[in-house]
Amino acid sequence: MFIITVILSARSEAEIMQDTDAIDRTILSILSREARIPMKSLAGRIGLSRSATTERVTRLEKAGIIRGYRADIGQLEEGQIQAFLLVTLQRTPSIGVLDRLAGFSSVRKVSSVSGQLDLVVEVEVGSINALNELRNEVATMDNIEDLTTSIVLRRDIERS
Repeated sequence: MFIITVILSARSEAEIMQDTDAIDRTILSILSREARIPMKSLAGRIGLSRSATTERVTRLEKAGIIRGYRADIGQLEEGQIQAFLLVTLQRTPSIGVLDRLAGFSSVRKVSSVSGQLDLVVEVEVGSINALNELRNEVATMDNIEDLTTSIVLRRDIERS
């Protein structure tokens, strides 16, 4: 899934309302839902010429009301599985474990954490079998005391 989103200003709605008219608010509403809309189509939907619409969008950008556009890239392939490997080490630090984890292309992030766990390993694999194989390899590494796997069902909030 590939979605382009408009990043709007963090200013309050009252401040934005003060600096915009009904046409600007319509532009913001449309761009919030359809950031990739061609300028010609946007102009047609708001009843202005393409040049007048472009001027308004540019003004909204310069005023900081539209702060930018970004690609929100979901899972690149439908079959990708994301999971967390929650690792407890026999002793810390364990540079050898970190070096071995860095060698797996499916490992996306490794975080050392405080508390009962020592490492949180974020992985992305193509199948449950691949996840099991990776998990088995990690579990048999020297200095691994315990390993728990949590599969990501969905990402409810994700910020870049």
